[in-house]
Amino acid sequence: MTDRSDDTAAESAAAEPGVGRAPAGVDRSLFRGSRAAEMIQRIRQLPAESDSERRQTQNPTEPARRSMTDYAAVKGDLQSRLLEQLSDGDLLGASEERIGAFVSEFADDVLANEDLPLNATEREQLGRDLLQETLGLGPLAPLVLDPAVTDVLVNGPNDVFVERFGRLERSVVKFRDGEHLLRVIERIAARVGRRIDQSAPMADFRLPDGSRVNATIPPVSIDYPTLSIRRFGTRRLRGADLLRYGSLSEPMLDFLHVAVRHRTNLVISGGTGAGKSTLLGAIAEAIGSDERIVTIEDTAELLLDQPHVVRMEGRPPNTEGAGEITIRQLVINSLRMRPDRILVGEVRSSEALDMLQAMNTGHDGSLTTVHANSPRDALSRLETMVLMAGTELPSRAIREQITSAVQLLVHVTRSEDGVRRIASISEITGLEGDTPLLQELFRWQRTGRSERRIEGRYVATGITPRLVERLRDRGAEVPQQWFRPDDGRSTGFRDVEPPRTGGDE
Repeated sequence: MTDRSDDTAAESAAAEPGVGRAPAGVDRSLFRGSRAAEMIQRIRQLPAESDSERRQTQNPTEPARRSMTDYAAVKGDLQSRLLEQLSDGDLLGASEERIGAFVSEFADDVLANEDLPLNATEREQLGRDLLQETLGLGPLAPLVLDPAVTDVLVNGPNDVFVERFGRLERSVVKFRDGEHLLRVIERIAARVGRRIDQSAPMADFRLPDGSRVNATIPPVSIDYPTLSIRRFGTRRLRGADLLRYGSLSEPMLDFLHVAVRHRTNLVISGGTGAGKSTLLGAIAEAIGSDERIVTIEDTAELLLDQPHVVRMEGRPPNTEGAGEITIRQLVINSLRMRPDRILVGEVRSSEALDMLQAMNTGHDGSLTTVHANSPRDALSRLETMVLMAGTELPSRAIREQITSAVQLLVHVTRSEDGVRRIASISEITGLEGDTPLLQELFRWQRTGRSERRIEGRYVATGITPRLVERLRDRGAEVPQQWFRPDDGRSTGFRDVEPPRTGGDE
């Protein structure tokens, strides 16, 4: 038999460091048998076994040091049979407890009644691996358990990449073949009540732990099925964490907290993975505990400490094209829920109009994010999204709405060293002709590059925002020194690892 030990070791062992937590509802012991260290240790111990032990645990016709491909082949065959039996018994959508009991019974029956070319350790491991393959992500399970991994990107059976600390790297994890990868994708989709097949070859859904998943299969993806998993941390990053990681300076954090606490409307802009949602959650901690907060998201990510939070999530259409719940519908519905604050995870389309109207009609202190490459681009995108609502408003009327509704615009970026930073904090001061006016209050100023990190500092521009007067009228303390260019607290570089923001957009 051809030796494919690299593929199989990666599949069975999934040798990835940092495995920390098991998904909710699954016994942590399920993952112990699939770690690389145990597999390597077992291989090293094989020559030390006695002849009698080898005769008890392996087929006499096999060589003593047979390829581990045998285990993968046996497990793959049993997995196919197991899935067929689960499908025949209509158990694919059953509870984890019921499926777990069925898998255990199946494994016990096979080990007792079939002559399998497995040694004692593999026989002990077989039940755990079959259960993980059935309930979980198969070879990807250790990657999803690694707290340092924020993205898992599968381009094919032999091309698996992960992002750690803002940097992409190739993983040693592999699938047996394209069919194995497709089976894992179909199983993940089925477990959350979604379907992916040639009639619907693309799917977006969320795992029970909150991770976002995008999957494509041929003919959409030409070579192999693809899978993209964006993970979210179990503990949200707070303002103090972002300060420690050098994502912003202390005056910037203090100013944003005061602005949010005293009901300033704020928009966070940035590219994909720049840390918009992380920053939104970090500054939202300034909202009072006596306020009613409604959060609206495509995929629920925000974790807030306040006791009075209502979380709402959009829903895509089903396979028949019905049942869709849009963000715009949720924004309109939230206005009837007596909210003190409305937090929209991201405006992408026509909901921008309703969000601006809410900001302009008594819902001060609302927060949202938008994809954009610069603060000026963010304003243009907001205008474009308002037009997507089908309104016939002239450009000037839309811009007046935007400049009246939004007071602060915070732009975040992810630098080439993997660190997410606030690149700019700007105040929107009105219109000059038809052009919205922006005045920058803080910025990240790059000074060079070290071996590991980009060096620079956060500086105040010296402009005191017009917003300060209104904040002071509301009882806020806003020290003038925050906005002085020579404020010594503006240093922004700290030689620490970049934060794990958990798949922010």
